[in-house]
Amino acid sequence: MPAAAVVASGQEVLVEVPATSANLGPGFDSLGLALTLYDSVLVRTTDSGTTTVTVIGEGAETLPRDGAHLVAATILGTLERAGYSSPGLEIETRNIIPHGRGLGSSAAAIVSSVLAANALLPGSARMDPRAVLQLCSTLEGHPDNVAPALLGSLAVSWETGRAFQSTNLPVHPDVVPVVAIPASELSTEAARALLPASVPHNSASANAGRAALLVHAMTSSPEFLFDGTRDLLHQDYRAQAMLHSATLMRALRSEGFASVISGAGPTVMTLAVGQDQAASVISAVQRIVVGIDEGIDWRVLRLNVDTEGAKVKVHQR
Repeated sequence: MPAAAVVASGQEVLVEVPATSANLGPGFDSLGLALTLYDSVLVRTTDSGTTTVTVIGEGAETLPRDGAHLVAATILGTLERAGYSSPGLEIETRNIIPHGRGLGSSAAAIVSSVLAANALLPGSARMDPRAVLQLCSTLEGHPDNVAPALLGSLAVSWETGRAFQSTNLPVHPDVVPVVAIPASELSTEAARALLPASVPHNSASANAGRAALLVHAMTSSPEFLFDGTRDLLHQDYRAQAMLHSATLMRALRSEGFASVISGAGPTVMTLAVGQDQAASVISAVQRIVVGIDEGIDWRVLRLNVDTEGAKVKVHQR
């Protein structure tokens, strides 16, 4: 078997990737929204023969600092798929996206790693955007987070045969995401394990209508966001794994706010209509969480929709 080609040393690549919120209520495994909260990965190729990782921010005290780190392993694996290796890597990750909270931190790590590795390859060996989406979706397991991380805005994803596909749509400027992030984490696997193998036909039918309405609301008519975010497929089944989040979401919805569980949870995201309603959502969250459990710490952020997706900067030293 021929030896792998070696990527050039002295390269520097910086990738910035937005947080994402998947599902958005009824859009289970198909809708995702890019948010203005970012992780970044800086990669330098060296002649050291080793891979080192510096972690700043989320996970700084627990994540590995060598090739076992998800970013390092994904970069090395992506290079290997293309028939290349690296003489040495210095990787610096700056993690702002909370881990295990349903805001796409693992998707951000995978997207940044694949894009960084792709940028390190010579031009003739690089993947096109479609191939990047396929690889990222395969590594993550589904495209609902990686698509908006790559493309920005509202991403609609589906699978044809074994191929993942996605398109992104512009979001109405009045849509303001507000996220309430609890201190506790929840694994996607644990949340997914609570889902039933099948749901009633009337629930599936009603959910399809809500998902279609949600796309219309997100892109053209935000006044339909409350009705468009009603879910019948997954949130109620997962509630037992995140009782505080489910209680907060239901309380907010009882006051007329378009609140959902972000991704697999436990973050609660509300899609406010305009800045005035966003301020009302923040006040409501602060009031409601006191009544839920004073021992639970919540961080509330007013964000915007990211419209660009992942950004890559390359520098040759």
